Amino acid sequence: MPRMLDVSDEVRAEIGDEEAARLLAGESAPGSYDCTSCRTPGDSAQERTSTVLFIGDETAVLAFAHATCLPSQVVQVTEEQLQGAVRAIGGTGAESPQQQYQSPQHPQQQYEAVQQTPQEPQPQAANLVPEQAVLGVTSGLVLLQGELHPALVVEPTAPVARPGSLGSGDDFLPLLIEQGFMPLTELAGVPPVLHGWSVLLAAGQLHAVLQPSPNGGRPVAWWQAHQPLQVTDGWRAAANKHQQVLMFAAPVGSIGRQPREDLLRDALDKAAANGKLVASALPLAGI
Repeated sequence: MPRMLDVSDEVRAEIGDEEAARLLAGESAPGSYDCTSCRTPGDSAQERTSTVLFIGDETAVLAFAHATCLPSQVVQVTEEQLQGAVRAIGGTGAESPQQQYQSPQHPQQQYEAVQQTPQEPQPQAANLVPEQAVLGVTSGLVLLQGELHPALVVEPTAPVARPGSLGSGDDFLPLLIEQGFMPLTELAGVPPVLHGWSVLLAAGQLHAVLQPSPNGGRPVAWWQAHQPLQVTDGWRAAANKHQQVLMFAAPVGSIGRQPREDLLRDALDKAAANGKLVASALPLAGI
């Protein structure tokens, strides 16, 4: 049965016209699937469905999402991020329908068409940044101008020195400002978009914050979870609606661990008033 699939030009260029035709004809596309973004069921025979190709260094994954959640696109990531996404999509030890084929653009790459299956939530972890400061990342909804926005709040557990510096100062905010993040004195509106940066979601879970590579080419992870971070349904729905996530960052000791979103907002307001908060809107990337 023909499928209501959106196959973008960039996805078609990677998988080839023949495979794109097989997908559209329903020969190699799943009927029902779990949306890679919102994780609710979808049916490519009944509703518009996007094909999203997630490309690593050696392999790639073709995934499916509601067209209202994500457009058809190619997402370039590292092989490590790709394998983490595959584990999140298929579930550890779970069997998922897969189809492998070669790209006419990259014959050495094997592409897998994966149908998503739900998995149990996994605990949050954070990567180490220079000077061995651990980045604490908290997700929550922030009310701005009468509308809820998905947000990530980043606070290191120790001062972050500039790479190569022998001093003991905290350069966390200056380093982010140099990357394009905006200093805030109050949370009056949505901060501007920081192009080149993005928030990576896979199977409805948070995997990484990506930044431009200093050498050009595909983005690299600025922060990456050791295991996917579970987010709430409300957070995921807001991210799908706005197609972006607000990232707030503050130096150590400015925010703290807040058990509720209203307390988190109070801490953000206080940090901004004290000149210790930067923010940007990061586009949503996902598979």
